[in-house]
Formats: sequence, structure tokens, C-alpha cells
Amino acid sequence: MSVREAIKAQIIGALRGATFPIHTPEELLAAFPQGAETTCQAGDLKMTAGEAGKLLKAGDFPFKSAEEVAETIVNRAGL
Repeated sequence: MSVREAIKAQIIGALRGATFPIHTPEELLAAFPQGAETTCQAGDLKMTAGEAGKLLKAGDFPFKSAEEVAETIVNRAGL
């Protein structure tokens, strides 16, 4: 599994219990199990939800699914 696939799968897993749509960055961070401190790691890459949230823009919201959140984050991170 590539780093991209691993990070994407971890984000989707972390948001499994979230209620969508998510309309704001604050709602998104609150949806992660440990909030901004929720961490995804693959190989040498380690990223918290707080760090990943900085990659998002106001126009990205609302998110309709965990898959959409994950895809947007890995694309913006250049993975």
C-alpha cells in the first residue's frame, strides 16, 4: 500500500463515525476521535488532523463524505 493510500484509509477510518455533511473546519476537527491531535502515519510521513486542516480552503466545504475529505487532503498534501 502506498503512503497516499495508507493516509487516505486512515482518514476515512478516523471519520467513520462522523455525521455528514460537514460544513466548517471546526465541525471537521470535532469529527476526528482526538480532534486536532488525531494522527495518521505512513512510512516517514506523520500528519495530525490539525495540520491536515490547514490544507483545506473555505470553498472545500461542505464535505459530503469521509472519502471526499480524505481525497482532498491527500491531493493538497501532494501525496
